[in-house]
Amino acid sequence: MKKMRFGIRAKIMIGYAFIIFCLTLSFVLVNYQLAAMQRDRNYVIEHDFAVNRESNLLEKYVMDMENGQRGYLLTGEVKYLEPYTSGQTKWRDSFNQLKELTTDNPVQERNLLALKESIESWLVQTGGTMPTMRTGLENESYFNFSFFITHQNILDIRSQLSRFRSLEMGYVKERAAHLDAQNEMLTHSLFAMLGVVLLFSLIAALLISRSIVGTIKQVTKSIIKLSSMKRDRSKRIHVTMNDEVKDLADATNILLESQEEIEWQQRKLTEVVHMLQGISNLETLGTIFIRKAAELFDASFGVFYIRNVHESKDCMMRLATYAAMGENAEAGKPYFQIGEGLLGQCVIDKRIVHLTHVPESYISLKSGLGSAGAQSVLIVPIIHNQEVIAIMELASFDKFSSLQLSLLDDILEVLGTIVNSVQTRVEVERLLREYQAMTEELQIQQEELHMTNEQLEERNRYADERSRELEHMKVSFEEHAIQLEVSSRYKSEFLANMSHELRTPLNSILILSQMLMENSHRTLTQDEQEYARVIHSSGNDLLLLINDVLDVSKVEAGKLDIHIGELHTEWLPELLQSQFEKVAEQRKLNFEIDMDAQVPAVFYTDEQRLSQIIKNLLSNAFKFTHQGAVQVEFRMCKADQIAELLPSAAHMQVMAVTVKDTGIGIPQDKQEVIFEPFRQADGTTNRKYGGTGLGLSISRELARLLGGSIHMQSEEGKGSTFTLYVPSLPHLMGVSNTVHKEVAAASTNADNEYFLREVSKKTAEQENGYSHHFKDRKVLVVDDDVRNVFALCNAFEQEGIIVSVAQNGQECLDLLAKDDGIELILMDIMMPVMDGYEAMRLIRKNSRYADVPIIALTAKAMKQDRDICLQAGASDYISKPLHVNQLFSLMQVWLSQ
Repeated sequence: MKKMRFGIRAKIMIGYAFIIFCLTLSFVLVNYQLAAMQRDRNYVIEHDFAVNRESNLLEKYVMDMENGQRGYLLTGEVKYLEPYTSGQTKWRDSFNQLKELTTDNPVQERNLLALKESIESWLVQTGGTMPTMRTGLENESYFNFSFFITHQNILDIRSQLSRFRSLEMGYVKERAAHLDAQNEMLTHSLFAMLGVVLLFSLIAALLISRSIVGTIKQVTKSIIKLSSMKRDRSKRIHVTMNDEVKDLADATNILLESQEEIEWQQRKLTEVVHMLQGISNLETLGTIFIRKAAELFDASFGVFYIRNVHESKDCMMRLATYAAMGENAEAGKPYFQIGEGLLGQCVIDKRIVHLTHVPESYISLKSGLGSAGAQSVLIVPIIHNQEVIAIMELASFDKFSSLQLSLLDDILEVLGTIVNSVQTRVEVERLLREYQAMTEELQIQQEELHMTNEQLEERNRYADERSRELEHMKVSFEEHAIQLEVSSRYKSEFLANMSHELRTPLNSILILSQMLMENSHRTLTQDEQEYARVIHSSGNDLLLLINDVLDVSKVEAGKLDIHIGELHTEWLPELLQSQFEKVAEQRKLNFEIDMDAQVPAVFYTDEQRLSQIIKNLLSNAFKFTHQGAVQVEFRMCKADQIAELLPSAAHMQVMAVTVKDTGIGIPQDKQEVIFEPFRQADGTTNRKYGGTGLGLSISRELARLLGGSIHMQSEEGKGSTFTLYVPSLPHLMGVSNTVHKEVAAASTNADNEYFLREVSKKTAEQENGYSHHFKDRKVLVVDDDVRNVFALCNAFEQEGIIVSVAQNGQECLDLLAKDDGIELILMDIMMPVMDGYEAMRLIRKNSRYADVPIIALTAKAMKQDRDICLQAGASDYISKPLHVNQLFSLMQVWLSQ
């Protein structure tokens, strides 16, 4: 029979319930006693008060009748009869009330009856009615007798009422004494009940705490006893009470069982590890382990397989067996292929296979007394480094327990390492034997190799020396590269500064020579005009030389700008005709330009750089051609030509520009040299043809930057053909169509007169026919070079421009502060005291001059100069030397705004 559970909470709750019950019972009893005392008290108060009141009323009514009778008898006035009549009516009511109040008291009831008889007797003796009494007044003796009888009877009635009240007072005292006794008894009872409740509460608390503490002490003693048994975990805690302490004891017992299982697993694991230590033979390892496994897991049969190679195939080979006899003597196949059967599949899955429903025909386990089928079969992979290196298979009459399977997991964690260690040891021993055999051979060969080693050491020393030399050369090359980079930067800066120094005087030469060449005042002779033209032409040649040197510097530094835009191809023939027609006339050559109809009207490339390449090729053609013709041909390339010449532009439009001449031609051995900077076919001091030798080099680099190439065919004495292949690049186009941007782009090519004419034409259209006049327009020229100021002032005064001059940025600010009518400022950059950059920044900070156009003038023509000027506050940018018409066109654009 299952013992009823009586927990600690139930015990505590019962104890509290018992105490509450006792307190409740005490409260009920005390309340009942108090209610009884209250009833007695109320009875005493109400009953005695009512008796007193009614007895007093009865006496009052009797006295009223006596007084009314006496007054009537004495005076004969009827008004004295009213108290008598009222009293005679009401005394019976009071009597009846008193009788009802004393029904539980026979003595008082008899006294009331006697009192009633006395009152009634008094009324009979007095005649009973007023007329009768009044009739007796005539007889004096009767009056005296009646008066005496009445008075005597009243005294008796009052005496009876007094005795009645005295008796009632005695009863009241008895009831009060009874109430006092009850009160005293209640007090004693209350203390007695409190004592009883306290006693029972203490007894309940003692019993409950004893029950709780007793079981806890029992568990504590059991735990202490168990801890004193050291490694013996077989003892268990036994508790008779069925409460939470028993749960604690059960949990402790479970913990002990778990600890016992863990210690058993650790002990068995230690036994296995210790047993397998020092084994250097795989067969011995397999035999010892399979026997120990059968012992640990209560197995009746076992097989151990090791991973090996059989007939060049990876397989699991049988290494050892346990309890094999009869047909099981060679239990299982001698080897299994990977993936073959459950054992082979276990190698692939790398997980334990536990068979619990084994057919009787699967395997027969035998002993000397008989045989039976296995109940459970366990196939266990032994893993090392995520690879199955061995397999163990066990069969048992019983099912393998969870404790055995847990022990198996612990063993497998170290078994793989042990098996691998033995395998490694076997392999090391094999290798050691081979090594020993090889050592003997090596000792024989060592003497033969001694000389060879010395030679190798010598070669190693030589190689080390060469390595050090190469390292030293590498360091030298790196230092030289740094020096080259510094030298290149210094060269670029030098060329930029030289450009400034050359362009500054060249600016005044070109302006003044152009003014003299135009001879607008008709003051020069024809020879003087020719002299001015020669000076102007020489200045332009010098400018071309400066531009070539700068372009070479930019190419070498990788800082050459390419601006892809729309090229209107119909302009090219007219542009080339305007530039080279006079040259052809002077040299008496035919100049032909052929534009194929397939060439699109708009081609996307850098117009300036393309024009520069074509102009360089034509300049060379005219230079080296003395008779015959120079031809320019524009055509589109076919797909096969593009694939052969420009593979990177296979999906683009490619235009071929061919410049062909009938000149001197180029020798075969010089055809590659001419594309190198400063190299010419004839570079001696007495050479027939001048030039710097930069044109073709710059042209080839510009063609490469445009995504194209230049190809040449030449035969000495018959002429040369240069073909420029350039692709259309619409995806790189920067859209810009305003006249202002066209002027800015044209500012980098001073010789593009045709372009300037187009700009002037567009400007005139935009200004609704506005003429090229600047009369009375105020312009401030800020430049420290007197020659430039002189040239610009002369050119401006001829146009009617009012010119103000400042030699540095500070003077410019001072003039602006004095004259707020300045409409345009030409600002040089490199000046003393305050340069043009700082002056423009200060001007733009003043809101009065926020909209005044500022055109920056500089002789430096490097890549970043334009951007720096615009960031400093310039409205536009133009480089020296200035072309007067170009400058006027640019000024006209800004003054018109």
